Amino acid sequence: MTIPANSVIHLEKIQKSYFMGNQAIPVLKGIDLDIFRNEYVALMGPSGSGKSTLMNILGCLDSPTSGSYILNSKDVSKMADNDLAAIRNKEIGFIFQQFNLLPRLTAAENVALPLVYAGVGKKERLERAREVLAKVGLAERSHHKPNELSGGQIQRVAIARALVNNPSIILADEPTGNLDSKTSAEVMDIFGKIQAAGNTVVLVTHEEDIAAYAKRVVRLRDGIIESDTITAGRVAEFS
Repeated sequence: MTIPANSVIHLEKIQKSYFMGNQAIPVLKGIDLDIFRNEYVALMGPSGSGKSTLMNILGCLDSPTSGSYILNSKDVSKMADNDLAAIRNKEIGFIFQQFNLLPRLTAAENVALPLVYAGVGKKERLERAREVLAKVGLAERSHHKPNELSGGQIQRVAIARALVNNPSIILADEPTGNLDSKTSAEVMDIFGKIQAAGNTVVLVTHEEDIAAYAKRVVRLRDGIIESDTITAGRVAEFS
């Protein structure tokens, strides 16, 4: 196996099938893909293309049926669930369409949650959480609970939570799916700044105007990569 220099994600012959009784239903049919450090990549594809399954494998939420997945020089394709959980917490920051914030916790407490699992003490957790909230423009809202925040502010809290562990990769699943166009542009501006600061950003979306912010677009169809294109990347209106 030859892994290119600077590759953060290396996928080789990744296949994934689900089983109904004795029948195997193939979803991914041999994915070869490298994503490099500090890239900004959009994964696109219609419903049933395999992009959600691929995202789950990239995020170590699922394992391939066959093939190799090397994440930061570690072969995660055959790891046990406990090991995958540790890799997820250390290497990957997740941002979901549904935000997944805990309603009874403040913004800072929500952001600090990944640090609980990493064994960081309470004082340091909250300090780091407030620092990251400041980076996404929410320094003044750290004591507010989710029901006291707008949709865009809630998504910024979710982005801050993804950043708090200094992960190798930010993995965002339809991150603007519940937001209006103005708020979506503001959120995409933050992703641009995250990438400019040195993070690798992988965005899963079905929206062409959102994918246009990325510098590379990988399109899936019927479980294979249909195209892989370098783009100029759209500049957010709020830069």
